[in-house]
Amino acid sequence: MSKPQHFIFLLVHDFTHIAFSCAVEPLRIANLVSGKELYTWSYASENGETATCSNGSVTLVHHKQDALPDCDRLFVLSGIRVQDHTDKSLLACLRRERARGTKIGALCSGAYVLAKAGFLTGIQTAIHWEFHDGFMEEFPQVNLVRNVFVSDEKIITASGGTATADLMLHMIERDHGYDLSVAVSDQMVYNAVRDATAEQRVSLQSRHGMRNKHLARAIQKMHETIEYPISPTLIAEEVGISTRQMERLFGKFLNCSPKKYYVEIRLERARHLLLQTEGSVTEISLACGFESAGHFSRVYRAAFGVTPSVQRSRLS
Repeated sequence: MSKPQHFIFLLVHDFTHIAFSCAVEPLRIANLVSGKELYTWSYASENGETATCSNGSVTLVHHKQDALPDCDRLFVLSGIRVQDHTDKSLLACLRRERARGTKIGALCSGAYVLAKAGFLTGIQTAIHWEFHDGFMEEFPQVNLVRNVFVSDEKIITASGGTATADLMLHMIERDHGYDLSVAVSDQMVYNAVRDATAEQRVSLQSRHGMRNKHLARAIQKMHETIEYPISPTLIAEEVGISTRQMERLFGKFLNCSPKKYYVEIRLERARHLLLQTEGSVTEISLACGFESAGHFSRVYRAAFGVTPSVQRSRLS
């Protein structure tokens, strides 16, 4: 690339500081490690002077949202109470930028702002798990996914926290190669980088336990039986509900079937074992309840886009 890419981060009041840092620092480190100015960045807010994040820190900004310069990508970064801060002036700003051809993305709860602006109809979208239920109710036309980020859509989104770093590392790899991306993650002491197909994982207590005890027990049972999977029908019986009831619960809270979720947690466990242990592909396939290494490889590749062997070779 002949000139550095410039990103503008539009900081919405109460934005999340961890997502902000995870967005900017990989860019800074990419410049440092490469010895080149590959990226530049600036910040914008409603008043054009400062932006306050949810931990009370105040950041000086470069631009007022009503007067943004040209950039290669405009990222909307918000946090808690995003519904209260998505006002007419913010939506008007984004619609103007879209009309003049600016590429737009969203970090953390920023996808809510873009959905409110009408940008995400039919588009795969990632948002922090805490917003999932309300988001699906308000924006059924958006193809919400549980991925940590989505990078292969016209509008890219990341679910927040360290998922923002995952997205930036992915963009660095896409723009400047795998070796630089690895060098940046090493500088960050971040050795568990996730690709876009990885899902947001949070504790059962945080995500489900306070909402529906049957769902929490069913998921707990799945985690307990990863090595020797049992049928969803048997899980429903042990939880004390019908198979149909369990299907409805998984559809309502997780937007997928029990069978699909069961396979996903086994694949996620397999991915962790591949990246964090020396076990063979065969040993890991058995530990995660797959009938053979061949079957495991096919399912893994369909989910993550690479075979288990290739996934592991990327660490060497």
